[in-house]
This record gives sequence, C-alpha cells and structure tokens, in this order.
Amino acid sequence: MRVRAYAKINLMLDILGKTEDGYHDLFMIMQSIGIYDDVTVELSGRPNTVSITCSDENIPTDKKNIAHKAAKAFMQKLDKKPCPGVKIHIEKNIPHAAGLAGGSADAAAVLYALNILTEANFSTDELCDIGVKIGADVPFCLKGGTMAAFDIGQVLAPLPPIEDKYIVLVKPDQSVSTKAAYDAYDTAGYLRHCDQRGMIHALANRDYDKAYRLIKNIFEQFVEVPDRVDIKAIMLAHNAKAACMSGSGPSVYAIFENEIPARACAAELQKRYKNVFVIKPVRYGLEIVEN
Repeated sequence: MRVRAYAKINLMLDILGKTEDGYHDLFMIMQSIGIYDDVTVELSGRPNTVSITCSDENIPTDKKNIAHKAAKAFMQKLDKKPCPGVKIHIEKNIPHAAGLAGGSADAAAVLYALNILTEANFSTDELCDIGVKIGADVPFCLKGGTMAAFDIGQVLAPLPPIEDKYIVLVKPDQSVSTKAAYDAYDTAGYLRHCDQRGMIHALANRDYDKAYRLIKNIFEQFVEVPDRVDIKAIMLAHNAKAACMSGSGPSVYAIFENEIPARACAAELQKRYKNVFVIKPVRYGLEIVEN
C-alpha cells in the first residue's frame, strides 16, 4: 500500500508548563498542508522484521527512524505470533528536521497502512493511542485537517477547515533540534503567551482576519533562526496575511488569500533558498494512493 503522508504547520503553538509526568503541556492549532512523503508499506515473508529504505540518505533507516518504531509498536499491539515482517519505503519530500512533522507523518502512514494490510481493524483512536507513545504529532497526522491539540498533543478537537488559501513555506538551510528547543524553553525567562481563546473563537467562526492577527509561535521568542526575520520581512512585503515559524523551526510560512502574490513571494525567496514551496491547506493527514 502506498500512502501520502501530509506535513503540518502550526497556526499557534504555546507551552503552558509541564505535565505531572514531566512532559511539556502544549496548546497548538495545527493545519495539514499539501506537501507530503510517499510511504509504501508491504508485508514481507520474514516474520518479526522491519526494514526501511528512504530516498534521502540523511534519514536513518534503522530503529532510530520513527516509522520503524511505529511498525514495531503496531505489531506489539497486534499480538500475533509470529508477526508478519514489514518492508517500508519512504520517498521523502517533506524537509527533514524542519518543524513540519515529517517523521510523525511517516509513522502515521505506517500505522494506517498496517491496520488495513493486516486486517486488524483498529479504530482511529486506537491507532492514535499507539502513535502518541512514539511521537506527540502522530495522532494529528493520523487525523489531519485543522485541529486544536492539547496536553502533549494527543487530545484533539476539530475546527472548521481552512480552505482557498495559499501557503508559502520556506525551510532555511539550518536545522533545529526539537529537544534543544524544549530545553531552551525550560531555561527561558519571561515569555509572552498566545491568545488561545481568541484563536479558537476566530477559527470556529471563520473570522480569518482576526485569526491572522493571532497566529503565533512561542518558540520564536527563544529559538534562534538567523534567517527568520529576513524571510518574514519578504513575505510581509508581498502582502502576506500572516507569517510565522512552524513547530520548533526552522521552517517559516506565510498565508496568502490569492495565488499571484504567493507566487511572487516564492519567486523572490527561491533566489536565496532551495526549499521553497507554494501549497494549499488539506483536510486530511493521510491519503491512499495505491493499494
């Protein structure tokens, strides 16, 4: 089975503190976007084995890969002896270590495909229960669309879909360690938090003008991305409605109401950066391409 695994951006990301078990307590508004990895999953003849290949040589293909962890976790939940072997190929299009949940999207695709191929018939919520143990963004990637996420990311609430917008996405050359970003939060001083209620109300009522004003990512206050200010300045100069960093960075996106200024903005950014995309929001996190 071949599955398209869509990336996400954060329309809002705030950290409220820490949970009782030591994880960061999050508030996020996440949006699926039209850039995706192609993930092919096949049941192999070698029981209890997981093998991964990837088009990007920089991506690990051993047990460090979150897709590998997803396959192992699924088979443990399946509880068959022996478990079938799994072969996974990832055609990588989502930039790596970019704040776009590329790894989590791949893991979600593996869980989704294995659920069908093995005829396990786990519910989406059961797949989310498996996924959250290997990555906080996996439950969202399984469901996708426009959603509020709470706690460590596993509590999800759907919001009206954002449609007919154009998103310009830029991945600067540098990468950001998610762990280092959260460690930086732990040592940061005073931080300005997001207007969470205002954003929920604006999106629920499709008041996009208000929502644009409230788009915010708390990581921008203490995660250093040298090109971020320049990228956002170019985006806003092309009349972007909002510009913000996604996740823990370094990717920066802008939202446009019309395609022409979005294309003009992307053309200027492509003179300086190789990873520039013009995409649209999508209503889902996964899509079967071939079964």
